[in-house]
Amino acid sequence: METGNHTMVTEFIILGLTEDPILCSIFFVVFLGIYVFTMLGNLSIIMLIRRTPQLHTPMYVFLSHLAFVDMGYSTSVTPTMTVSFLRERTTISVAGCIAQLGSDVVFGTAECFLLAAMAYDRYVAICSPLLYSTLMSSRVCIILLVISYLGGGMNASSCTGCLLSLTFCGPNEINHFFCDLPPLVKLSCTHIYIAEICPAISAGSIIVITLFIIIVSYLYILHAIMKMHSREGWHKAFSTCTSHITAVTLFYGTVTFVYVMPKSSYSPDHIKVVSVFYTVVIPMLNPLIYSLRNKEVKEAMKKLMARTHSSF
Repeated sequence: METGNHTMVTEFIILGLTEDPILCSIFFVVFLGIYVFTMLGNLSIIMLIRRTPQLHTPMYVFLSHLAFVDMGYSTSVTPTMTVSFLRERTTISVAGCIAQLGSDVVFGTAECFLLAAMAYDRYVAICSPLLYSTLMSSRVCIILLVISYLGGGMNASSCTGCLLSLTFCGPNEINHFFCDLPPLVKLSCTHIYIAEICPAISAGSIIVITLFIIIVSYLYILHAIMKMHSREGWHKAFSTCTSHITAVTLFYGTVTFVYVMPKSSYSPDHIKVVSVFYTVVIPMLNPLIYSLRNKEVKEAMKKLMARTHSSF
């Protein structure tokens, strides 16, 4: 298909992380292992919460959805990247690129909202325990979950809509390991300012709003903890928040580096490394963070394993 003196691009070439054959072989094994571990770990969290009545509380409902989002987040990127290590050239159609970008944004945005909902849940549990059942009723949980997925869908629509407004007529090499919007905008042969500014405003607003909710929630939590006179109360409050704070720090730290910090300060290789961390590594780490640092999850896991062992 011709437009002027240019040929319209029908597929993109993904350059990936490296072209070194030895590194490709090593990365294939490493990232395949990470993906398998991610799926098994998050699926185990979901099954554990569903099969343990003691974990049927808002906090663990949100955690099960966080595990589901992490599975989707990892699946949108990791399989394509892993297969690329076995090929000399990795291509993806324009439609496939849009689909990958859309799914990545949906799950990434939903994770932001879920982390904010979990922070609000901890705030209510620690600061207003007597009103917890009212303020975190099933209806409220459903509303927060709907907002999370709806927010993901709306942000993805914004990004894919901007991508569809661009024209690609060569070159078609994406200097990344997946179809992310910034490298795609650079390949456009029609400079549309709104295609750059609109996704930045959308993503930036979501990061700022959800991070604001998290920070305010924890400031109130910290204030409530400081007024506690019991060491046991301090320990219990901190133990319920430590896992979430760790997950928030890892996720927002890397996402902010990629999407908020000035791009001129870092090379594309630095961006790739950080992107690997938040799209591939963090979904694998979250099950470990919440299982190893959470007493209730560890106890539920031991009981489930004991019941499974006794049934054989």
